[in-house]
Amino acid sequence: MPSLRDYRDRIKSVKSTKKITAAMKMVAASKLRRAEEQAEKSHPYALSMASALARVTHNIVIDQDSSPLLKGTGSDDVHLLVVVTSDRGLCGGFNANILKETRRRVLALKEAGKEVKIVCIGRKGYDSLRTDMKPLIIKHFFDITSQKRIQYSEAQAIRDYIVSEFDAGSFDVCTLVYSNFVSIMVQEPTAQQLIPFEMDDAIAQADTLNAVDENLQTTDGEPHAAPYEFEPDEESIVNTLLPRNIGVQLFRALLDSAAGEQAARMTAMDNATRNAGDVIKQVTLEYNRARQAYITKELIEIISGAEAL
Repeated sequence: MPSLRDYRDRIKSVKSTKKITAAMKMVAASKLRRAEEQAEKSHPYALSMASALARVTHNIVIDQDSSPLLKGTGSDDVHLLVVVTSDRGLCGGFNANILKETRRRVLALKEAGKEVKIVCIGRKGYDSLRTDMKPLIIKHFFDITSQKRIQYSEAQAIRDYIVSEFDAGSFDVCTLVYSNFVSIMVQEPTAQQLIPFEMDDAIAQADTLNAVDENLQTTDGEPHAAPYEFEPDEESIVNTLLPRNIGVQLFRALLDSAAGEQAARMTAMDNATRNAGDVIKQVTLEYNRARQAYITKELIEIISGAEAL
């Protein structure tokens, strides 16, 4: 049975832990306000960008002269997964959910006979995936989502690497796996295809924000031609927008991941603080019972000694 000193040390230790988790909750809440604001501001632009690109590609004929970022390589044998996680832990199941979705996709692709490559953004994703998928990881980026304010240049650097690898024939299909920030309580693991550009996915995503053009909707199973005149020609616009759209979608994913990380950490630290309080109550109760038993035992010994005299 633990001694009274052991109980006191235990209570003191848990109280110290409770102070730390409470402080981390407040810090996460403070950072969340800024990260949430950034993420919410990026959504309309990212979805409108995809919608605009879908509108332009709707008016062109995809042939052998079209941009590879639009038409693809003609094959889907090699898949690149760009996995966005956090650089720090203590954020509940935030990273675990993204990694679970990543492993599920890797397994499905391998079962289909596809080759898989991975680019990790965030230390937690890299540290976890390298234990069983290190040969698949071709590049990693650290300390991006942990910055006080994420810059577009960070997403641009990742985009340039992905596009250069695609131009070199390193892969055929690129999919972005990240945590979509829905609300403080909900962060959904999401997979978005970046290369080749998927017009149907862009329309579906933009439609969630009512940013899609009604002329791109279908009524009888056939798409309508968008009634726009473009200057310069559609091909030139598409070739300019395709790389930029990749950077914008990556930037949105980074901002969503940063906001989701802080929301998950705030929730996790709040739960930890509550649990610490429950542990303190339980250990204090056990301490009082042990102290009462100790006092009773001493009284019995004193009375027994007095009677013996």
